[in-house]
Amino acid sequence: MDLLNLSCILFCVLSCFTMLPSSLAQDSPQDYVNSHNHARAAVGVGPIKWDEKVANYSRYYANKRMNDCRLVHSNGPYGENIAWGSPDLSGINAVKLWVDEKQYYNYNSNSCASGKVCGHYTQVVWKNSMRLGCAKVKCKNKGGAFIVCNYDPRGNIVGQRPY
Repeated sequence: MDLLNLSCILFCVLSCFTMLPSSLAQDSPQDYVNSHNHARAAVGVGPIKWDEKVANYSRYYANKRMNDCRLVHSNGPYGENIAWGSPDLSGINAVKLWVDEKQYYNYNSNSCASGKVCGHYTQVVWKNSMRLGCAKVKCKNKGGAFIVCNYDPRGNIVGQRPY
């Protein structure tokens, strides 16, 4: 095989990978961890780690919601963020949705702007949350993707600041 044929094969293989939906490469445990840790580092909070026990709970709850994908919290033993969106909503983009609430959080008053939500953001950066587990399922009735991340220990403790 000559160099020209080898370079054509390599180009074809690389082209095939670049055509894959980008969301496939944005749902790994490390993708979730990196997205969270980027937001945490921005406010001086230490890193969070992936935890299989917490991830198993996330998988359990995501599978439970798969038929309706309603944005209803599990009220389980962990802190929790949930998102629903287009079928190609990635884990990275779900975390971005939550982190984008930062603009509504006022550290001095430890509150959200009037009429706004910021509790998803504060859970992402909650300094005492050390373990993370997330899951994504394809919604059966509404289409789209349902993503849940759980945090141990839970955050958003009334009267405490996230960092």
